[in-house]
Amino acid sequence: MNIRKLIKKSMNVLLTPFIIRDYLKFTKLDANPRFGLSIRDFYPQVKDKTITTGFDRHYVYHTAWAMRKVRDINPKKHVDVGSILYFCTHISAFIPTEFYDYRPAKLSGLDGLVSKEGNLLSLPFADDSVESISCMHTIEHIGLGRYGDPIDPDGDIKAIEELKRVVAKGGSILFVTPVGKPRIEFNAHRIYSYGQIMDLFAKGPNPLKLREFSLIPESAETGELIPNATKEMADAERYGCGCFWFVK
Repeated sequence: MNIRKLIKKSMNVLLTPFIIRDYLKFTKLDANPRFGLSIRDFYPQVKDKTITTGFDRHYVYHTAWAMRKVRDINPKKHVDVGSILYFCTHISAFIPTEFYDYRPAKLSGLDGLVSKEGNLLSLPFADDSVESISCMHTIEHIGLGRYGDPIDPDGDIKAIEELKRVVAKGGSILFVTPVGKPRIEFNAHRIYSYGQIMDLFAKGPNPLKLREFSLIPESAETGELIPNATKEMADAERYGCGCFWFVK
């Protein structure tokens, strides 16, 4: 190990009294050591002694919400575009799933899952052909260049039109994006008002209808996952998470 890294690691331990306390207690109780225990291998974690388990509210709740919706839809096959990988890998355990991403994910060895390269501005599907499709916490990035995609101020609009094009008549789109005070936090993401999303899906040559809207507030004090939330709830957020189920 590089001597500088070793010194830095040692200092991290020494500057954290409870690590030293726990270490001394552990070595005293460990009468029959089964593992090597060297300062070279110290990896101090100083933020995990919490009363409750912390988690990313957007990503835990929106994937749980979407899995339940796919269960209700019960399609022969589900298509996901660009969502967090936990979703496609988990849902493929009980529904055959195709996953597409601008930066393809090298996923293999999971029966029921196919992972391919795909561009939200040009999906490899015929019009009105996909029974069940999801695109979650993805649209807000399109056109900002964050992931190496071309700069395009209307990239998100074009991507939504492409989703609307490929979904089958009677089919479903599970769509998740940040909602609240509309703005761009460049180059991370856009935040939309409820009305902006509704307009984008209701207008154009392939209009969709909202079947369900659920909200994940930014703060737990406001609530956890709120089913059948209102426009007013969404617009009161600064960085909430809107979960939309649209049907064609």
